[in-house]
Amino acid sequence: MFPYLSADDSFQFPDPREAEPPGIVASGGNLSPGMLVSAYRQGIFPWFSDEDPILWWSPDPRFVLYPEGLHVSKSMRRVLKRGVFTITFDTAFDRVITECAARERPGQDGTWITRDMRDAYSVLHRLGIAHSAEAWQEGRLVGGLYGLSLGKIFFGESMFAHSPNASKAAFIGLVRTLSLQGVKLIDCQVYTHHLSSLGAEDIPRSRYLEELSVLLDEPGLPSSWSSWSCTVGKY
Repeated sequence: MFPYLSADDSFQFPDPREAEPPGIVASGGNLSPGMLVSAYRQGIFPWFSDEDPILWWSPDPRFVLYPEGLHVSKSMRRVLKRGVFTITFDTAFDRVITECAARERPGQDGTWITRDMRDAYSVLHRLGIAHSAEAWQEGRLVGGLYGLSLGKIFFGESMFAHSPNASKAAFIGLVRTLSLQGVKLIDCQVYTHHLSSLGAEDIPRSRYLEELSVLLDEPGLPSSWSSWSCTVGKY
């Protein structure tokens, strides 16, 4: 049995620089807080299916977004100016991760956000490490995303939308707000067309790991974001 690690414990993974394509660093272990935080701090994240052991990844290239490179299309600017969505943070984390797990993904059977994953990230949320952004429309939760915050970097995990542009609105609101808080990098892990259209780009893993080490040394953000306000409508 692999030991349960608290958020203050650490675990040394194999060097991600030596991971061959597609980028699997290790397998096994567990999803305890210390294991997860240790992984992210070393440029690694879990990604696996129900029938697989826990797989730990550090792909090359790495898909990231620099807040200053956020791209908002003219049509999306009009949506935001109309005030279609209200954006909040940390007000519905468990609902957001549940909706992300339920989202259908073309070409995939089931979800990699297993019950164990949902439980593990909910624990990180209660510890003030995992956070969510929510998009509301007429009082109904229609989109959102969740991830981890360490130092001055946000590690995005997954997003969902039940209304057109809802996940984009939540993401734009999150990036703009985190930029004001001094966050310098949004880790998007692997390429998606959705995030590419918002300005995310591939960078070499070596560069990502170098920037990660610097940003982790900077002061972290508050443990709760529920009091933050978002002004995406200013676009």
